[in-house]
Amino acid sequence: MNTMTQDLFRQDAYLTECTATVTAVTGQGLVLDRTVFYPLGGGQAGDAGVLVLAGGGQIAIADTRKGKDAEGHPTADIVHVPAPGQEAALAALKAGDTVTARIDWDRRHKLMRFHTATHLLCRVVPQLVNGCSITPEYARMDFNMTDPLDKDALTQGLAALVAAAHPVTVGSITDAELDANPALVKSMSVSPPRGSGVVRTIRIGDTDDAVDLQPCGGTHVANTREIGAVVVTKIEKKSATTRRVVLGFAA
Repeated sequence: MNTMTQDLFRQDAYLTECTATVTAVTGQGLVLDRTVFYPLGGGQAGDAGVLVLAGGGQIAIADTRKGKDAEGHPTADIVHVPAPGQEAALAALKAGDTVTARIDWDRRHKLMRFHTATHLLCRVVPQLVNGCSITPEYARMDFNMTDPLDKDALTQGLAALVAAAHPVTVGSITDAELDANPALVKSMSVSPPRGSGVVRTIRIGDTDDAVDLQPCGGTHVANTREIGAVVVTKIEKKSATTRRVVLGFAA
C-alpha cells in the first residue's frame, strides 16, 4: 500500500465522523484517505465504530491499527479492522467507494479522559514511566521507582488537578528542541515519533507554568475538569523497581 491516511483526530479529537474514500481493502482491513479513527499506539487503544456505506448499510469496526508492509514495518496507513461476520458487506466494498467513518464517541471520550488523567498522574508521580495501557475501562501506568505509593494521596492529588480546570492544548516542538530538553520524554518504553522534524506535544496548564508538557500523539480532552471523578483503584509492586498504578472512574 502506497497511500497515506490523513489523521484528522490529531488536529481535533472531538471530531466524531468524516466522509472518506476507500483507498484499499486488504487482509488487514480497510484503508481510507482520511479518518477520525485513532489507531492503537502510545498505550492508547484503537478506536471502534462504524463505516456507513453510501449505498446503505454499514460495516462495524472493532479496532483500528497502524498499517504494516509485507516485512511487518509500519506504514503511513491507518487500518480499520472490521468486526467478524461482515463478509458480504466487505465483498461489495472497493477502492474508490465513499463512506462515512463514525467513531463510537462514548468509548473514545473515555479514552480521552483516561489519557489526560495519565498525564496528570505523571505530575503527581514525577518518575519515569516504563509501561502504559489506556482502555475504555481503566488506565494503568508503570513507574520506574522503588518507593511505596499511597492510593488515597494519589487520588486526592489527581482530584485537585482535575478540579483546577487546567486547559489542555496541542502543540509541537522541533526534533532539535526535544534533543535539547530530554526530560520532556516521560516514557522509557515509547519513543516520540520522529522523522518529520516536528514532534507533537500535549501541554496541560498555562504556557508559563505548565502542569505537564510531553510529546504525545494521543487524543485528549480540552480541559482537565472534563476528566471527571477519577480514582486510583490499585497500586501494585510489579518488580523491585516498578510500581503499577491503575486508574478508574468513580461510580
